[in-house]
Amino acid sequence: MPQKAIDLAHLARQTGGDHDLERELLTLFAQQCVSHLRTIHSGSDVKAKMDAAHTLKGAASAIGAWSVAEAAEAMERQLASDDPTRRENAMDALALATAEARAAISTIDCAA
Repeated sequence: MPQKAIDLAHLARQTGGDHDLERELLTLFAQQCVSHLRTIHSGSDVKAKMDAAHTLKGAASAIGAWSVAEAAEAMERQLASDDPTRRENAMDALALATAEARAAISTIDCAA
């Protein structure tokens, strides 16, 4: 059985069951995914890319997006290496994980 993109039980614990806060955090996280992926994918500043991956890892962990957190951590490690093939593979995995999380977020109803 595939892992859910967002651990809703974890999110509920983090927010104290406040559905408005859950929706706000999920919306913010979806926006952060786009912004941080853009930073990681473009430019040549490795430090900025590592910072973006690290920040995305923390944000993902906070809401229970475990696949994104794991992929961001792997991306952070690969940015510290000199292997462009592994970096590309890590980028692909992170892009996929964030796409799955954003798709899940678009279907989550925090109203109940």
